[in-house]
Amino acid sequence: MKCNVGKTDHSLRIVAGLAIIGWGVVTGNIWGAVGIVPLLTGIIRWCPAYVPLGISTNK
Repeated sequence: MKCNVGKTDHSLRIVAGLAIIGWGVVTGNIWGAVGIVPLLTGIIRWCPAYVPLGISTNK
């Protein structure tokens, strides 16, 4: 897996993931589990959706 998530994208994904998970915990909503996706893609700095589209925010 080649890193395709840049620094800004990386930071935004982690913040968004934590915010979604936090919202889910506070409201007791299972949809908060969706926050795992941006959190994990931010942590590992690889997005599977970017591969077929040929996108890379990594410089």
